[in-house]
Amino acid sequence: MKIGVPKEVFEGENRVAMTPDSAKMLQKLGYDCVIETKAGAAAGFSDAAYKEAGVEVVKTAAALWKAADIIAKVRPPTDAELKRLSADKTLISFFNPGGNEAGMEKAKASGATVIAMEMVPRISRAQKMDALSSMANIAGYRAVIEAGNNFGRFFTGQVTAAGKVPPAKVLVVGAGVAGLAAIGTSTSLGAITYAFDVRPEVAEQVESMGAEFVYLDFEEDQQDGAATGGYASVSSPEFREAQLAKFRELAPEMDIVITTALIPNREAPELWTEDMVKAMKPGSVIVDLAAEKGGNCKLTVPDEKIVTDNGVTIIGYTDFPSRMAAQASSLYANNIRHMMSDLTPDKDGKINHDMEDDVIRGATVTHQGEITFPPPPPKVQAIAAKPKAAMKELTPEEKKAQELAAFKAQTKQQFTLLGVGGALMLLAGLYAPASFMQHFIVFVLAVFVGFQVIWNVSHSLHTPLMAITNAISSIIILGALMQIGTGSFLVILLAALSIFMAGINIFGGFLVTRRMLAMFQKS
Repeated sequence: MKIGVPKEVFEGENRVAMTPDSAKMLQKLGYDCVIETKAGAAAGFSDAAYKEAGVEVVKTAAALWKAADIIAKVRPPTDAELKRLSADKTLISFFNPGGNEAGMEKAKASGATVIAMEMVPRISRAQKMDALSSMANIAGYRAVIEAGNNFGRFFTGQVTAAGKVPPAKVLVVGAGVAGLAAIGTSTSLGAITYAFDVRPEVAEQVESMGAEFVYLDFEEDQQDGAATGGYASVSSPEFREAQLAKFRELAPEMDIVITTALIPNREAPELWTEDMVKAMKPGSVIVDLAAEKGGNCKLTVPDEKIVTDNGVTIIGYTDFPSRMAAQASSLYANNIRHMMSDLTPDKDGKINHDMEDDVIRGATVTHQGEITFPPPPPKVQAIAAKPKAAMKELTPEEKKAQELAAFKAQTKQQFTLLGVGGALMLLAGLYAPASFMQHFIVFVLAVFVGFQVIWNVSHSLHTPLMAITNAISSIIILGALMQIGTGSFLVILLAALSIFMAGINIFGGFLVTRRMLAMFQKS
């Protein structure tokens, strides 16, 4: 069977659904590859590169659609392209099934199988085919670059001979794939970054990337806005009002706002109102990544950049991935290739469309003359992490009682250890010679001190502590050297083992610390 990729006909679309590298992998699955001439030119992939990879290059779209059994695209097919489908063909592309009923009816009438890449279920096994996440990652990164291009100031703060430059303040609304990509880019550029999401469980991810999570003073249980599949769900009116009130409070302080909030099969929620835009400083920038679905900002105009009366720039471009066509094409082509791998379990160049498979069934919108959208829920759901229970604020009396209870428990433990140790020392003293007791006391004290020092250190600090514990290891070595020349053979053997093990700790500690520091060094 042949898999073919036509040139995208959507105006301004620079991506392509097959790269020379992905073509080689598709050929390993048993497929012949064919592409329309100059289909990859806008993304930086020449016809010569495709020919070198073993891809057949045809001159026209009509010849491509006629020759290929499987057609891979980026943008949803036009009416003219849908007319070229037939019962023996499979189309793989973005399709927008929720808002493309006419397209599904035409695909059904043709008898063709249509796989919508945006319908790939969000389960662990399907991550490699998740084209929405691949493109959202690029869009989030590009949004920050676009904002910086229109901001006119540094992101990072600077202190120079000519004066002090404060860092930019960036607010990212929505901490999904696009939002996290925007947060990572913004913090890397040195901006003070804030992030908000209706799902409190993502706060840890946000903070791990160097941003500050914006919390709401809201007690309702529904604040957990995670829906099935890891997407955000619709918020209650009360939560929405609390959310808007927080944004109004932040608006005058923010230099850049990047909105990414989307709810599947719905218009984008309005989160940044006209009065918030008016409250922002002149020169501020809003990048609305939800512009294609109506926009999170009230004043967003899709596919345009506007400047408001108070000097705020609002960017509503809907083609951010296409503005990084080479990278976007590589990622999308890999998503397609992984989808084809699942469709070809025997690697024999023949599609096995298994409607019992969660991923294939979830992404299929038409098959064998039937519309199969919407799909049933996958058997394996994406499970969102449960939010941590809110910490109850303790009164001074409760804190004092808690500290006293902890002190009593620790004191009891110490007395127990000392009692056991004293009993062992007494038994040893009754039966062991005085020369042995001298060494045994040193051993017991070393064990006790070592246990207390290491055990009370947080586990997360053990590796950074290695360099410091080298000092303790040095003391052990000195003590062992003092013991090695005295006493019986057993004492000498134990002292030698102490020196050996402490030496491993010293050299290993420095080695691990050096490797950790190297991870944070910029090349």
